[in-house]
Amino acid sequence: MTSLPLPVLVVGAGPVGLTAANLLAARGVPVVLIERNATTSDEAKAISLDDESLRTLQSAGLAETVLEIVVPGTGTRYFDRKGRPLFHARGPEPYRLGYPFKNQFAQPELERALLSALRAHPGVQTAFGTELVDASEAEDGVLTTLRDVETGETREVAAAWLLACDGGRSTLRELRKIDMTGTSHTDVWLVADTLGDTHDQRYGMHHGRPERPTVIIPGRDGRCRYEFRLRPGEGAGGTRPDFELIQRLIAPYRTIGPEQVERCTNYTFNAVVADRWRDGRCILLGDAAHMMPPFAGQGLNSGFRDAANLAWKIAEVWHGRASQTLLDTYEAERRPHATALVAFSERLGRIVMTTSPGRALLRDGLVRAMLRTARGRRYLTEMRFRPRAVHEAGLVVRTGRDGEELAGRLLPQPLALVPPGLRPRRLDEVLGEGFALLGVDVPEKAWRALPQVWPFRRIDVALGERLPRPAEGRQAIADADGRLEAALAPARGRFLLIKPDRYIAAVFSADAHQQVADELARHGLAVQDPSAPA
Repeated sequence: MTSLPLPVLVVGAGPVGLTAANLLAARGVPVVLIERNATTSDEAKAISLDDESLRTLQSAGLAETVLEIVVPGTGTRYFDRKGRPLFHARGPEPYRLGYPFKNQFAQPELERALLSALRAHPGVQTAFGTELVDASEAEDGVLTTLRDVETGETREVAAAWLLACDGGRSTLRELRKIDMTGTSHTDVWLVADTLGDTHDQRYGMHHGRPERPTVIIPGRDGRCRYEFRLRPGEGAGGTRPDFELIQRLIAPYRTIGPEQVERCTNYTFNAVVADRWRDGRCILLGDAAHMMPPFAGQGLNSGFRDAANLAWKIAEVWHGRASQTLLDTYEAERRPHATALVAFSERLGRIVMTTSPGRALLRDGLVRAMLRTARGRRYLTEMRFRPRAVHEAGLVVRTGRDGEELAGRLLPQPLALVPPGLRPRRLDEVLGEGFALLGVDVPEKAWRALPQVWPFRRIDVALGERLPRPAEGRQAIADADGRLEAALAPARGRFLLIKPDRYIAAVFSADAHQQVADELARHGLAVQDPSAPA
């Protein structure tokens, strides 16, 4: 293999693969992206991006580009067994992560935008009509065999790492004989993406009528997705439905002609997780690692979380700032949440999309009872029933200090006042692309007690209605609208170490800095306090 720095090979040019490739390229890592199809997809499969996914795209400089092609949504409205509104789930807080909570899009447009951005990076190669045939470990990388789909010609490509973003039928997963554990469901659903639709709602609609569970998701420019639970004998998974069936099912909502059906198929779904996500230098992301029912809208978003978690770690290792041990934290941090979302999506489908009249009656009664209490309303409307992503293992340090309940959680992205102009800016614009060390109302002597060699961006955070006061070697920010204080008040007087994917690695006081440094070193990050004994 070559002695030159090797690129990272990304297999699969769907949204997850394109996002992973963009995140790596933005961090100066050379990328080779291959895709077995001749072009990006012309089918609108995935349809919803949440606020965390848009924040991930922000870190690659792509959020504003993608906002041009999405519908800034307002969540999901649930309807009862008789078609009456039950409640509207809008998420925990508007713009908590800097973006709308749920955003509808057309996958072909998203893939074209991500591919165009990727090709603008130096050090990026793309090869469509190319498939992975083999991958074998070498001392300093992966030696792969790629095949031109049209000609059958093969060539060898050496890579530092192979990221398998090639979907539920992942070639890499098959090559490495990695099984998936879970359930393959036999329920058949019909999905139809339509044109010329008059729905103008900016939210998805889940109709819980047991005789015909239905999902409706309006999009941009007259697009609308309809999904219907089929009855026995109406269709089999993996087949194309007749137009007559589509017309009959959509008739209660609109009239439609054949030319207005952009895509349609009958499908079943899986609820499975790969038994392992990393095999040497080969790593699974997205549907290659986990597949879930569509009812929570978290399949693609889980893949984006994978990319956000892994890309910065690959970059740290590739640039020589961390050892390969750091990559062990990927599955430790991501598997528990992905597994919880798979189970949650199954459970949500059983409840919301039940075909049992008795279960639907019980569901509606329980929901209405919950809505009569403030606590119940918050639980439903703020979607507190959805599993939260919290890193209990991996690169997270528990110091036993006040505020450590924030450790492992995703840092919100409120607006912050940034001197000298004090113009409000999204918090991530201040944090930068690497680790950030926030001192939340900490005194100067606490800053002086920290090792000066720590290679983290240092930021003073002033809570309350106070002006930020920059100090030498540190950025300063202040609260713009009360949301920064709401997020960080539990850590007042403490430091927060923020990972590049915006999850909180540690909450600690100055006298615990060596414990933090030791944990970072244990996970492959070379952060050494020169004053500590050898």
